[in-house]
Amino acid sequence: MKKTIQFLIILALVLGNIISLQGQNKEGNSLLYEKLIPQYISWAVSIDQAGNKTGEPLDEKELLLAKEVGIKFPKKVRLVYVDEVPFPYENEHLKQMGLSLGFIGKDIKNEAQAFGYSIYIRKDLNFTIGKLAHELVHVMQIERSDSFSTYVIQYLSDLAKYGYSKAPLEIEAFKANTKYDGR
Repeated sequence: MKKTIQFLIILALVLGNIISLQGQNKEGNSLLYEKLIPQYISWAVSIDQAGNKTGEPLDEKELLLAKEVGIKFPKKVRLVYVDEVPFPYENEHLKQMGLSLGFIGKDIKNEAQAFGYSIYIRKDLNFTIGKLAHELVHVMQIERSDSFSTYVIQYLSDLAKYGYSKAPLEIEAFKANTKYDGR
């Protein structure tokens, strides 16, 4: 318990550093910036690669939606249906990071998540057109970022600073839920 509390304190300080130093690689930035973020990014890239191989391409209606949302390369998007959206639970530090940022936890069920062009969706989810639009907005956000790394740093920084429901990237994605639900 003591180590968890220490880790969460360090995580809060480190995320503060990321927010204030965004994109700058100064010596001694933090454990998170130097170790955990690259570990998470490496893991997420491998999840995207696996999804690109096994996922289903968008159908014609979904391709039109992806284009409307602003995705440059909608034919690259793959939908991967899973029992549980992946997370690197086997890495204790990443697990703690996920818990502290609200990615995972006792009462948290991740319904869907974009990893690059792969969108992982829980099989038991009623995946509406609005929810697909939400995830497609995340794909578009990844495309418009300088890199996947830049997107991840921005996303995690926003979660730490604003919380999930008030994070700017999530607000943008939730607007798509509202706009496209009911279609």
